[in-house]
Amino acid sequence: MKLDVVFMPAGMSSTEVQGRTAFVIDILRATTAMCAALSHGAKAIIPVASTEEALRLAQTIRSADLLLAGEKNCLPIPGFHLGNSPLEMTEAAVRGKTLVVTTSNGTKALLACQGAAAVYPAAAANLSAAAERAAEVLERDGELLILCAGRDGAFSLDDAYCAGRLVAAALGSRKPRRWFNDAAIASLDLVRRYGDGWERPLVRSRSGRELIRLGFRDDVADAGRLDAYPVLAHFHDRRITLAQVSV
Repeated sequence: MKLDVVFMPAGMSSTEVQGRTAFVIDILRATTAMCAALSHGAKAIIPVASTEEALRLAQTIRSADLLLAGEKNCLPIPGFHLGNSPLEMTEAAVRGKTLVVTTSNGTKALLACQGAAAVYPAAAANLSAAAERAAEVLERDGELLILCAGRDGAFSLDDAYCAGRLVAAALGSRKPRRWFNDAAIASLDLVRRYGDGWERPLVRSRSGRELIRLGFRDDVADAGRLDAYPVLAHFHDRRITLAQVSV
């Protein structure tokens, strides 16, 4: 068995992701907002690397059912329909829509997984569904990759703690730590430090503190609601859509 956690895309080589199943975490806030959008009826989400690419794609598609969403430096992008808040992804706003999304960290992490066998966005919001699929992957393939988006190319406490929660939930009672990389061990150590409550690691993280300073405290609280948006999101063919959850 081989289980690797990577704390930021810059720390991952292209060979590490090739042919593997990856789970991507940006709990504050991209993957949480994506789960919220899909849970409330969004048709698909297209992650792109920049504001300029999002605008070009919108010009190319030219559909009334397309919405631009995302953030830059934590703030909504002027001229976009939606920001990066999960609380904005209401049924009235997103049902039947395709969202083109760009964010500072999360979309870049998803795009860094080019060549993976499968990619699943994960957060507290869909932890049980993601963990169930992760356990299936471990049983089938004997290996798993979890990529944290990080923040500005550096380690982020919030994503690392979420990675530890995903590892713990996927493993259940199994403890095959000899197959863990150091980051996987460290992420589980964070879970032991902070326990089962999401508030402390999210609020104490740099991302959490910055969001609260900017007036997004409710977003931080929403990101810590376990299974609030219980969907399995699947990134494939440049789009994130709902994947079938095993019964």
